[in-house]
Amino acid sequence: MGRICHKKHLKVLMQAVENKVISRIYGKGRGWVFTPTRFLDLGSRSAVGNALSRLTDAGTIRRLAFGLYDYPKKHPKLGLLSPSPDAIARAISEKDDSRLQPSGAYAVNLLGLSQQVPAKIVYLTDGAEKSVEVGNQLIKLRRTTPKNMATSGRPSGLVIQAFRYLKKDGVTDDHIATLNRTLPDADRERLWKDRVHAPAWMHPLFERVRPPTSMAPSV
Repeated sequence: MGRICHKKHLKVLMQAVENKVISRIYGKGRGWVFTPTRFLDLGSRSAVGNALSRLTDAGTIRRLAFGLYDYPKKHPKLGLLSPSPDAIARAISEKDDSRLQPSGAYAVNLLGLSQQVPAKIVYLTDGAEKSVEVGNQLIKLRRTTPKNMATSGRPSGLVIQAFRYLKKDGVTDDHIATLNRTLPDADRERLWKDRVHAPAWMHPLFERVRPPTSMAPSV
């Protein structure tokens, strides 16, 4: 009798944890990518793991990789959509409370300087190095220096990393024209101010992107 009561009590507790887990998932909305650590305040690691397993089996959430899940967005014709690389990167870096900076070919793509989405997406970070493969994409977090992270979260950081990838001879007039057309004046001015965080060879290129109304003698 005692064993039966214990099992019933355990089942009630596990259901309570699952209800809390799914409530948090629904609250975050579709497109949210997460790890089990986001729920450890709701119950034990075992209870959370069981809840996520049941929700995965029910098709409520999707397992992207070991210890990585999402509450997928749905398209009326395409069905379940893949999560964004940014959402994946934030999820796998969340324990470090670290900053992220898209780099390489992905920075080039985000700025509209190339339409090609790379198979390997690299983020610079001031946290731990990690990588995860989701579908046909590899998301990699690469630890870097504080100088490279000084402009993280700003368009100027994207431009610096894109130019670093393209190299001096690879930045074309078309690239400059695209930046002048797509970046707001405030972001272009910020890029000029952030030139102190970039190699000297980039400075003349930044000046070509600088808004004409703010041009003043270079210092």
